[in-house]
Amino acid sequence: MSLGALFTPARLLAAGVVVPLAAVALALVTQHVFGMQPCPWCVLQRLIFVAISLAALIGLAGQWTRLLVVRRLGAALMGLLALGGIAAALWQHFVAAASDSCNLTVADRIVSGVGVDVLWPAVFAPYASCADAAAKLLGVPYEFYSLTLFIGLAGVAALLLRRRLQ
Repeated sequence: MSLGALFTPARLLAAGVVVPLAAVALALVTQHVFGMQPCPWCVLQRLIFVAISLAALIGLAGQWTRLLVVRRLGAALMGLLALGGIAAALWQHFVAAASDSCNLTVADRIVSGVGVDVLWPAVFAPYASCADAAAKLLGVPYEFYSLTLFIGLAGVAALLLRRRLQ
């Protein structure tokens, strides 16, 4: 099987739906099973992962209906959201983790403004300060895992936008 056949738009978009949702599921396991409480920047990254999945679903709808413009719109939204996720993960690591409080930061205002913290607090409510949430998993800062996924998702979006895949 060739790489072109392996990385079809439908498969790339399906990965764009599944991978971010799996990341949120793993974050919920670390929160509810292992007690790693999220800060506002962690919660914002969860929200971005869910939004990327929704953007990939838009792209899949375009793939299924053969509307190239809809597929490209989904891919473009995925890419923009992934860039936002990269920025959020880097900000969390280099700025927010050194701060005692995350209250009223951009992340806190976005999460509160969207209202998901009230709508679904078990998933989207921050329970820790940024300094308290600065944790390592297997010796790697936790936010670097999401950073890696965001970079990969940005690459998937770029691949979908750059090449004329069939």
